[in-house]
Amino acid sequence: MNITSDALKKQLHDFFGFDSFKGNQEAIIHHLVGGGNGFVLMPTGGGKSLCYQLPALLMEGCAVVISPLIALMKNQVDAIRGFVSEKEGVAHFLNSSLNKAQALEVKEDLLKGVTKLLYVAPESLTKEENIALLQKIKISFYAVDEAHCISEWGHDFRPEYRRIYSITQRIGRAPIIALTATATPKVQMDILKNLGIPNARIFKSSFNRPNLYYEIRPKVNADKEIIKFIKSNPSKSGIIYCLSRRKVEEMAELLNVNGIKALPYHAGLDAATRSHNQDMFLMEEIDVIVATIAFGMGIDKPDVRFVIHYNMPKSLEGYYQETGRAGRDGGEGKCITFYNFKDILKLEKFMEGKPVAEQEIGKQLLAETVAYAESNTCRRKTLLNYFGEIYEQENCQNCDNCLHPQPKFEGEEYLVTLFKLIRSMSENFKSEHLANLLGGVSTAMISSYKHHRSHYFGIYPDKDADFWLAVIRQACLLQFLDKNIEQYGLIFLTDKGKKYLEKPYPVKLMEDRKFEEVDDDDDIVSNEKRGGGGGDQQLLAILKSLRKDVAKRLNLPPYIIFSDPALEDMSIFYPITIEELHNCQGVGDGKAKKFGKEFVELIEKYVVENEIERPDNFIIKTAKSKPNISYDIIRQIDMHVPLEEIARSKNLDMEELYEKLESIVSSGTKINIDYHIRQELDEDKVEDIYSYFKEEAETDSVADALKALGGEYEEEEVRLVRIKFIAEIGN
Repeated sequence: MNITSDALKKQLHDFFGFDSFKGNQEAIIHHLVGGGNGFVLMPTGGGKSLCYQLPALLMEGCAVVISPLIALMKNQVDAIRGFVSEKEGVAHFLNSSLNKAQALEVKEDLLKGVTKLLYVAPESLTKEENIALLQKIKISFYAVDEAHCISEWGHDFRPEYRRIYSITQRIGRAPIIALTATATPKVQMDILKNLGIPNARIFKSSFNRPNLYYEIRPKVNADKEIIKFIKSNPSKSGIIYCLSRRKVEEMAELLNVNGIKALPYHAGLDAATRSHNQDMFLMEEIDVIVATIAFGMGIDKPDVRFVIHYNMPKSLEGYYQETGRAGRDGGEGKCITFYNFKDILKLEKFMEGKPVAEQEIGKQLLAETVAYAESNTCRRKTLLNYFGEIYEQENCQNCDNCLHPQPKFEGEEYLVTLFKLIRSMSENFKSEHLANLLGGVSTAMISSYKHHRSHYFGIYPDKDADFWLAVIRQACLLQFLDKNIEQYGLIFLTDKGKKYLEKPYPVKLMEDRKFEEVDDDDDIVSNEKRGGGGGDQQLLAILKSLRKDVAKRLNLPPYIIFSDPALEDMSIFYPITIEELHNCQGVGDGKAKKFGKEFVELIEKYVVENEIERPDNFIIKTAKSKPNISYDIIRQIDMHVPLEEIARSKNLDMEELYEKLESIVSSGTKINIDYHIRQELDEDKVEDIYSYFKEEAETDSVADALKALGGEYEEEEVRLVRIKFIAEIGN
C-alpha cells in the first residue's frame, strides 16, 4: 500500500485531530504501511501508540496488538472508538475479562471485517480457539507493545512473550512491529532475534527527556519527606512507586490521613478495584496513585507532574520507564527517588531460588541501579549512556548532581593504573572484582585468583573499593571502558581507552556520593547524623537531659524512655499534648501515656517562654497503620502461635515480622515472646544479651550489641532478646 505524505497527514488530522507528526512517527507509519518489519524505540510520551493505530485504520484487514496488561486495553480501545465514533466495533480487546456475550460480539465483528484493531494479551493469543478465530481473518500486521517483556535482560520479562513469533506464524504471516520505551542494545538484539525479524528497520528516538528533573535522596524520614513534597506541590498529579503491596497500602493510607487524596494500585487488588482506582486518577478525582510496578504501562495521562520512587527499582530500564510517566506533555516532571542500600539487599534476596543465570542477570541490573544512585555525575548522561546514547553536554542543569555539583579531582594517575590492571588481567573480570583488588579488599574471589599477591592489591592505601568503583563508572561514561553484556558485565578497554593508555592526558573525576546506612524500618536517623539543622538544638539538649533524669529515676536505659528519633521529632514539631506526641517516631499510645506527661509539659513551657510559632502544617499525622494486623499479631502471640506461622498467615517474611514486633514494642505495647525464645536460644545466651541491654548498652542498636557481645551471637538472636527486653522493661 502506497500513500503520500500529504494524504497521510490528512488522515492524521481526520482521525486524531493532529496537524503534524512527532519525531519518527511519519517514517515508521510509511514503513509499516509499505509492508516492512520495524523496531520502534521511543521514550514514554513520544507517541508510540499512534505508530500502529493510524496504519491499522488505513490498511486492509485487522491489526493484532499484543499488550501485556489487561487493565489498560479498555483505555486504548475506548480512545480509538472515540476517534472513529461511527464504528463501535472498530477496536476490541480479547482477554479473560470478557463474558460469553462480549466474546461473541468480538468474534462477530472480526468475521464481518468491522474491526481494525484487536488488542490481545499474550496468554490469550496462545489459546487454540483464538488462534483458530484469527486464522479466519486477514491480519494487516502484528504490533508487539512493551516489547522489552521478551528479553530476560529487560526489566519486566514475561515468558509468554517468547512464544509470540511461533503463534503468529501459525495464524498467518504479516509484518511485525515491535515497540518499547526502554531497551539497551542487548535487549534490542534479544527482541529482534526472538520475533524472527533480525533485519527489521530500527527507528530509534533519543532517550533524552529534557523536561524531567532527576534526584536521588537518602532514605531518611522518607514518609515525611514525601508528604512535605506533595503538600508543597498542591493539586498536582503524581505517582508513588513502592516495592511491596503492603507499603503501597500503608502509604496510600498515610497520605489520606494527611489530607492528600490518594488510592492504591497493585496486583493484590481485584480487577474492578484496580480499574476504579486507575480511572479515579485519570479523571483527576484523586491527586496521587500509590502503586507497585503493576501500574503505568500504557497510561496516557500527560500531566503527571511528579514520580516518586519509595524504593530504588531493580533495573535502570524500569526506573527510566516509570520516571518517563512524568511530564509527558513536555511540562514539569520531577522524578524523586529515595535510596538506601538495604532496599537493594532485599531485591537480591527476592532472587534466591531462581536459576543461576537469572540471578546473575538480576544482580548485574541491580549493580547498574546502585551505580546510578551513588554516582555524582550527571544523571541524564548516566541514563543515556546506559541505553547506548552519548550525551555531549557536561551539565544538563536539570538533575541534583548538575545543580549541586561535587568537587572534582585529577584522575589521570588512577585511570592509567586501572587500565594497566585490566590489560594485565586479559579483561576477564567485573568492576566489583577490580575495585576490591585495587582497594585492598580480601574477598574469597580475590584469594582464589591469588590477586592479594598482586602489586596492584591496595595500591593506594587511602583509596577504598568504593573510590575505584566510582573511577570505573566514570571511565565507562567517558567511553574508555565498556561492559561485555554477554559475559555478565566483564570490563574491557575500548579503542578510546587503549589510545588513552598509550598517551594519557589530564581528566577530572568525582567521587561517588555517600549514603548513610539506616537501621530502623522507617528510615529515621538523627539530625546530628544528617549534619544538623533539622530541629531546635537547644530544645533537643533539654529533652535529652530530661530523658536522662527520668531514666535515672526509673533505673532504665535512656533509650527505653524515648528514642533519639522521637526526641528529634519533638524538637521539630513541638508537641504540647499527649495526642500530638503520637505523631513522633516510635511513640505509641502506651509509651506516650507512660512517659509523655513531663515531656509535653516541658515543651509547652519552652514554646511559651521562647515565643515559638509551632509548624502545625508540617505535623505529619500517622495513619493508624493497619491496627488489624498489629492486633492480630499480638493476639496470636498471646495464643503462643509459632512466629513462622504468624508470618505466613500475614503474608510477611520473618524479617518483616521482626520489624513489626520491634515497632509494636517500641511504641509502648507489651508482648511476651518467651515461648518462641525458649525454642530458639540457649538460656545463657538470653541472659548475656539481656544483661547487655540492661546494664551496658547506651543505645538499642543491634549492630553495637553484636560488636560488644563478640562473634558468638547471631543478629536474629539479639533482635529477639531486644524485643523481649523492651517489652518487659520499657512497657
